[in-house]
Amino acid sequence: MKKILLVSSLLVFLFSCRKQNNTNPETLPNSYSDQALGKSAVDMLSSVTYTTLNIQVQYMPGYPLDATTISNLTAYLNGICNKPGGINITQSQIAANGHAFTVDSAAITERINRTAYTSGNTIAVYILVTDGFDTSLTTLGFAYRNTSICLFGKDIYANSGGFGQPTRVALETSVLEHELGHILGLVNLGTPMQVFHQDTVHNNHCTNPHCLMYYAIDTHNVIPTLSSTVPLLDSNCLNDLHANGGK
Repeated sequence: MKKILLVSSLLVFLFSCRKQNNTNPETLPNSYSDQALGKSAVDMLSSVTYTTLNIQVQYMPGYPLDATTISNLTAYLNGICNKPGGINITQSQIAANGHAFTVDSAAITERINRTAYTSGNTIAVYILVTDGFDTSLTTLGFAYRNTSICLFGKDIYANSGGFGQPTRVALETSVLEHELGHILGLVNLGTPMQVFHQDTVHNNHCTNPHCLMYYAIDTHNVIPTLSSTVPLLDSNCLNDLHANGGK
C-alpha cells in the first residue's frame, strides 16, 4: 500500500516515478506524438516552432481532474513555457477499464481515444486518468511518450483526503506536475543540465530531496497535518528549463 506523508506542510509522497517509452507496436496516427520521452522538451518550452499548447485530459468514470488541479497546472506551465498563443486544457470522460494498467495498455487506450495532436503552430499533450491500478503498488503516474502521461486516478483518490494524508488537489497536482517535468526534459532527459544535479541511481530525477523532480521524499520525523502544499522545482531544474527555451 502506498503511503502519503506530510512533513512541516511540505507534501511528501512515497511513490516511484516510472518513465518508460511505449513499446506497443500499435503506433499513433500522428508521428510527432509517437516519439521517445523528452524529445519534445524544446518544443514545449520555447515559442520558436509552437506558440500554443493544447492539453487533452481524458478520464475514466469517477476520476476527473479537480478544477483546482487544472488551474494549478495552467499556472505551472504558464510560468515555465513560452506560449504566447496560450495554454488550453480540455477534459472529457472515456469508457471505464478497472483493470491493471501498464505502459502498453495506456498506449492502447490513448491510441483508441486521443483526438488532439500536434499540428501547425500548436503542440498537444495527452493526459490519461485511469480507474485501474498499477501492479507495482508504488506508482501514481508515469510519462511514456514525448507528449503522453498516465495517472492512476483511483490510487490518487485512495491516498488523499484522509487523516494524515495530503488533499486530493495537492497529491493530484504534485504527481501531474512531476510527470510533466519529464515531458519538459527533466532531469537531463532532453533538457541539458547547466550544473550536474541528476540522481544517477534513479535516472532523470533531481538530487535535491525538496525539489518536485526528486524521485521520492521520505522522512522519519513525520508531523501529520491536514493541509499540504505542492513541492516546487528547485533552482537547478528551473535554470535548465530556462536555458532550453523556457521562461
